[in-house]
Amino acid sequence: MAKLKLVVVSQEKKLTDESVDYVTAVTSEGEITILPGHIPLFSKLVTGELRYGETGQEKSIIISKGFLTVGNHHDVTIMADTAVDAREISLEKATKAVKEAEATIRSTEDNREKIMAEAALRRALLEIRVAQRTKKTKI
Repeated sequence: MAKLKLVVVSQEKKLTDESVDYVTAVTSEGEITILPGHIPLFSKLVTGELRYGETGQEKSIIISKGFLTVGNHHDVTIMADTAVDAREISLEKATKAVKEAEATIRSTEDNREKIMAEAALRRALLEIRVAQRTKKTKI
């Protein structure tokens, strides 16, 4: 069976470069799954969970906004502003981030600061949900 060659990079580092059976990402138009033989595609990604792997061995990466490209030769490239592997999520840090974001939202009058805190809150809640589901976290 054909495989996809998945490369995920953020501004800080390359997170993965491996052969997989599928890639599921959250785009600005909704969630999509890429399988071998998919037509070429360029799509905008939103903050969410990127899932990929082989049957029975799913992996996850939390990504912020970015882009996804599917090439002619089963190449899938994800470029994200920030990304963290689900296995590296700290529940303690994510829980602390939730509390800090909620406090900022309650106390600030600055709209820009409030928007940034809301984005941080959404990301931290997503990290907690993924960490609890995968149960492969560092504490």
